[in-house]
Amino acid sequence: MTKVHEEPPVLPTQQDEVAAAGSELIGGPLGRHARLGGHRLTPVRVVILVALGMFALGMVQKLPCYDWAWFQGAGSQYTHACYSDIPHLYSARGFADGLIPYFDRFPDGDPKYGDMQYVEYPVLTGAFMQFASWLTPGGGSIQHREQLYWMVNAGMLMICAVVIAYCVARTHRRRPWDALPFALAPAFALTATINWDLLAIALTAAATLMWSRGRAVLFGVFIGLATAAKLYPVLLLGVLFVLCWRAGKWRAFGAALLGAAGSWLLVNGPVMYFAWDGWKRFYVFSQERPIDFGSVWLLISQRSGNPLDGANTYATVLTLLLCAAIGLLTLAAPRRPRFAQLAFLVVAAFILANKVYSPQYVLWLIPLAALARPRWRDFLIWQTGEVMYFLGIWFYLAYTTSGDKHQGLPVEGYQLAIAAHLIATLYLCAVVVRDILLPERDVVRQDGSDDPSGGVLDGAEDVFTLAHMTKAPQDAAPSQGQRVEWGADLRD
Repeated sequence: MTKVHEEPPVLPTQQDEVAAAGSELIGGPLGRHARLGGHRLTPVRVVILVALGMFALGMVQKLPCYDWAWFQGAGSQYTHACYSDIPHLYSARGFADGLIPYFDRFPDGDPKYGDMQYVEYPVLTGAFMQFASWLTPGGGSIQHREQLYWMVNAGMLMICAVVIAYCVARTHRRRPWDALPFALAPAFALTATINWDLLAIALTAAATLMWSRGRAVLFGVFIGLATAAKLYPVLLLGVLFVLCWRAGKWRAFGAALLGAAGSWLLVNGPVMYFAWDGWKRFYVFSQERPIDFGSVWLLISQRSGNPLDGANTYATVLTLLLCAAIGLLTLAAPRRPRFAQLAFLVVAAFILANKVYSPQYVLWLIPLAALARPRWRDFLIWQTGEVMYFLGIWFYLAYTTSGDKHQGLPVEGYQLAIAAHLIATLYLCAVVVRDILLPERDVVRQDGSDDPSGGVLDGAEDVFTLAHMTKAPQDAAPSQGQRVEWGADLRD
């Protein structure tokens, strides 16, 4: 049996000047005669270890809140920028009282539940929360139990972080180091334990890995599960629809769609049948929720004095328009865009147009950004804006809860933080769009590769497009075994 020669991994220090400069901290870029294999610390393992280290640093950053700030009034957790939903919702969503999500209605008149009647999270996230509460010891004070609940959730979310790091590092076979921006992202460390988002992100990362390996059904299964944990992963089915339309891969899309529908129904169906009122609470809450922190609509409302009562309609229309524009870009681009590029753009559009931007939503984009635009300069510019927003929202909340002391960031400063997030995200979107329109500028395609995360789309011919292919770029030499006919005529 002939042994297939596997090409060595792409080294970021040979493509990225920022990576090369940063490598000086550990001895400089890898030399041409360096030994690349035969060591236990493979790139994937290094990425996982780095992700674990950053996750641990994020836990340390929450230490002031863990010790006292979560329990000593609202202001301290904001001035220390260490807020988390997890310990507060242990009591405020009935887990401390033994209530079962979706099935048990919160008691009327109890102030700790506010105007909530049921848990306002999708079913799989609710199951994650419930499982963590079962693992939390029941003895001791409520403060002690909330601390333990956060710690149990942090351990479970750490497992999710490992899954994400592994999947992102394996998605592009020859580019495992593309996952390092995810592992080292400051916003990842700061926001990983604010809420339960890493569960949906891990399932989405697993789906992306499955698609890159050509396993359409498994991609759909993981997307369905991810959508059962958070709504945004369903957008990736729209990405797949347009890409498969251009490539004529309808069978693969159908398999993915059936897999997604099946797994989503498997998780949601029993709760829908036995606890309809509790199940629908997430969707009703999302529909009725007014404009909230971090959104462009809040910025417009505060600056104009207009309450924007129709913000739900505005957000929906803007999301649809942006998705339509991305669809047109996909069909009109000189070369079919990479799956990761479109996934990033669609999720970014959803975030930018949404009625709320919670600080942990940045986690949705970090793995996709690492695959869509693996260049450190652009990634760090974006992360700078996101860290500014992370600090801005907590200092603004500190200001609003400090009374006459006015300790924190006034509304004008918070508006600048929102603008920093919006501009930084739009900047990274613009760079990705440029790579789509000028594929020779795409660092992933500079060796002639087509779409390492594309699965059945990788190297496939187009059957439908709104524009003819452009002339082949001179500086994109195809790699052996993965040649791309830049500028090939469309098939009849």
